[in-house]
Amino acid sequence: MNKNNSSRGSAGKSGGQGRGGKSKPPVGSSAGGSRRGGAGRTNAGRGRGGARPEEEIEGLPVAKNDEVNLDIIGMNHNGEGVGRADGYTLFVPGALPGEKISAKVINTKKQYGYAKMNLLLQASPSRVEAPCEIFDRCGGCQIQHMDYPAQLEWKRQQVADSLQRIGKLNVRAFGAPSAGEASHGAEAGEPLEGDTRVSADTAEAGAHAAGPGEAGRPGDAAYEVSPAAAESASSGSLAAGYAPEASSGQPLPALEAAAFGGGEGRENGPAPAGGEAAEAGAPGALAGAGGAQSADAAAQEAAAPVSGADAAGEEALGVLVPPTLGMSDPWRYRNKAQVPMGEEKGRLIGGFYARGTHRIVDMETCIIQHEANDEMVETVKAIGRELGITAYDEETGRGLLRHVVVKVAFSTGEKMVVLVTNSERLPKSEQWIAAIRERVPGVQSICHNANMRQTNVIFGETTTVLWGQEVIHDYIGDIKFAISARSFYQVNPAQTEVLYGKTLEYAGLTGEETVIDAYCGIGTISLFLAQKAKRVYGVEIVKEAIEDARKNAEINGITNAEFEVGASEDVIPRWREQGITPDVIVVDPPRKGCDIRLLETIIEMKPQRVVYVSCNPATLARDLRVLEDGGFKTTKVQPVDMFPQTVHVEAVALLVRQD
Repeated sequence: MNKNNSSRGSAGKSGGQGRGGKSKPPVGSSAGGSRRGGAGRTNAGRGRGGARPEEEIEGLPVAKNDEVNLDIIGMNHNGEGVGRADGYTLFVPGALPGEKISAKVINTKKQYGYAKMNLLLQASPSRVEAPCEIFDRCGGCQIQHMDYPAQLEWKRQQVADSLQRIGKLNVRAFGAPSAGEASHGAEAGEPLEGDTRVSADTAEAGAHAAGPGEAGRPGDAAYEVSPAAAESASSGSLAAGYAPEASSGQPLPALEAAAFGGGEGRENGPAPAGGEAAEAGAPGALAGAGGAQSADAAAQEAAAPVSGADAAGEEALGVLVPPTLGMSDPWRYRNKAQVPMGEEKGRLIGGFYARGTHRIVDMETCIIQHEANDEMVETVKAIGRELGITAYDEETGRGLLRHVVVKVAFSTGEKMVVLVTNSERLPKSEQWIAAIRERVPGVQSICHNANMRQTNVIFGETTTVLWGQEVIHDYIGDIKFAISARSFYQVNPAQTEVLYGKTLEYAGLTGEETVIDAYCGIGTISLFLAQKAKRVYGVEIVKEAIEDARKNAEINGITNAEFEVGASEDVIPRWREQGITPDVIVVDPPRKGCDIRLLETIIEMKPQRVVYVSCNPATLARDLRVLEDGGFKTTKVQPVDMFPQTVHVEAVALLVRQD
């Protein structure tokens, strides 16, 4: 995000990295400190003869303020470089795999610590100049300094590594010509083959990466599978391997977007906090430019099994993880912004949370946002200043304007403005309406949401339409969707079509199938499936989402889809009792993954195929392990880059029943 950037510089349609392209900071450049040669560490900031501060942990090979030279062996799922100092893991923001750096230790824990890069001794070929001038302070994007092909390959590796390390699945090496010639895969903790190679050090580093921080939403923490998972099949209890704990005994807090950037949850949750959770990534060969699949990868995917018998015959090949499907232009892709408001020297500001904090930094533009969103936010801030509006202070609970939420429909150009305030009624509402209508061309909906709780959850329970329509409309493919103020709707419409297209492909529909869509939201996937299925049943726990799903089916003239409110794990067993027997079950859960009862129900219902759409590789891998132990075979997992420049990655997995 860039306060002064009104455009994205020279970012081109080829997915180039924007202003500066492949230019790098000069090797040997310093962010403080002097360049040092050789390995090991120096004693910066403390004398060797002096006693360590009482808060320091005894017995560690490094201490706070030490300077260390590090080889960066990988990147955790926060986008921080992973290095080792005498066997001790250090996470370094801004460092990329393959780099050599000099760094200052800033924080130590028993099993890992954090360091700040002082000097870049050897740059990665993938390092570029981040086109956003304040990228290093913004919490929205994490990897703008990595070129786009490298981002895509790293995200693929995140998925592949999670499948192996958490799900204990055998990941297929690219180029494996046949089941007879392919390797049977690495055991847990051993390197993967081919271009999915991951060092044991990097994998181990991830096991110690669960640091302090809060989950993105209450009850939405992402957990690794417990060691008991490997024994769950033999014990006869699927739940036994589903303990919500990391392999290191610590939970992995869910990653959430800060202000403009990052991934999206199922519902609008709290404003993000600066959690330090991390999951090991790994260096690997770069994917093709723009994320296009290689001919070899495409051929392998086309040949991947789609039936239980074929899956058994191809078991030695393992799970296919093709190259990440990326964007030709990975900028200006977001259709929604949720902007926290604050005050600076008595002046209303709004923008983003500084990295790892809830301190608001004012901004004027964000180069991953649609330009219309930037313009709407700036207009609303200006109107607020003119009307003398105060910003909400989360520490005192005082002040009025909490968030400005803006949405733009890429296909229709319709716009929505939502003012979230610390009051039941919006003061000066008529002036707000008149000014927004005059100064926001194309606005179709102006809403007010009341949130008077002392919480960092963005939305309150009550939303009122101040002027215009209750919804705006957008298209994904040929399907028209009504989007209300609180509707969950994917923020990257171009990649959503890619994601749902892959879901439809994996479902393998011929027009005769009954399909269940768990976690259906406003019916986005359900209505895609209904075009090719005999009957689709959608379930979602949020009442308003189901109301939207029914409206969306109606406006598209779709009559073979029906929707029910409730928890999937409660509603689907009831459908089973009513005689509904699905051929395909699609799940698209929030970051915490599927409820264990839903997984057990899927296993009991024995559909021919399960398509799992995931926004969290860790919980995806955990849940695939449960389904595999229950009689399904994972054949392929396709990563999709829904959020370029951030660490978030979506994936679509295909599982087939083993007959």
